[in-house]
Amino acid sequence: MTRTTPNRTPPTTAALRVLVVDDNPVVRAGLTALLSGREGMRVVAEAADGEAACEAARDHHPDVILLDVRMPGTDGISALPYLARIAPVVMLTYSGESEIVEEALRRGAGGYLVHGEFTADQLVAAVRDVSRGRPHFTPTAAEALLAQLRRTPPGPPLPEGLGSRTDATAYELSATKSPHTNLQQAAQSSTLNVPAVAPPPISPQNLSQLQPDVGQSSSGWTGGRPAAAFGRSRFPLSDREAEIMNHIASGMNNRQIAATCFISEKTVKNHINRIFAKLHSTSRSEAAAKWLGTAPDSTRELG
Repeated sequence: MTRTTPNRTPPTTAALRVLVVDDNPVVRAGLTALLSGREGMRVVAEAADGEAACEAARDHHPDVILLDVRMPGTDGISALPYLARIAPVVMLTYSGESEIVEEALRRGAGGYLVHGEFTADQLVAAVRDVSRGRPHFTPTAAEALLAQLRRTPPGPPLPEGLGSRTDATAYELSATKSPHTNLQQAAQSSTLNVPAVAPPPISPQNLSQLQPDVGQSSSGWTGGRPAAAFGRSRFPLSDREAEIMNHIASGMNNRQIAATCFISEKTVKNHINRIFAKLHSTSRSEAAAKWLGTAPDSTRELG
């Protein structure tokens, strides 16, 4: 007698339920379309301010909340403590000030992503990871957090015996010699004769590399600072115009910029027209050269 085994369908993993909170309807629509098109993820509600977000979170019990910072009425920072008790919160915003990043983390945010510094795939990965308790920061947020930590007074004392010798003479360092030189001399005189290699300095870029899924993007970010810092300091562009100019300088076309910034191509064109006027340029390549400081007359542009 043959015994048959009934077919069993493997259990399916429930889709992540996401609440999108942003006062810009274009951003909300773009995020909803992006996330809803990914397997294992769906947007269950949208909200335009913090108060509506709290109501939506109570009604829909999302798994992850994407939250903007600046919104009319109840802003994201004000609503954050309540929302963080319901689900993990990822700040998704244009605000990268160190005080805001620190306060968001203090109030319970599980990640902080600044628009223009991540791809669509990286955003999806961040949402999934934050739902599992893995924090994520894009470079601007990481730099702001690092700067804020360095300004914060030291906490409780270290355990006994750690960090007690902090003066330069403890390592035979002098003002005329670099630490690397002393380390190399010490290594050369050692019995093992192994050349010393100084550890790399801590930087926002190093810190961002701790987040493997949300890293460098095409926003023109290199070495922990915007590649277009030259242009930002010399040309009177708004934050949005500077962001779009960074994308232009990185080689993105209007459609790619629109998708990255969650705005229409027509809006991108309007921004570019204003950018060209402010940079006294007639082409993307000319504007990029001035923005990056590679044009022959860059140093005299506003002189």
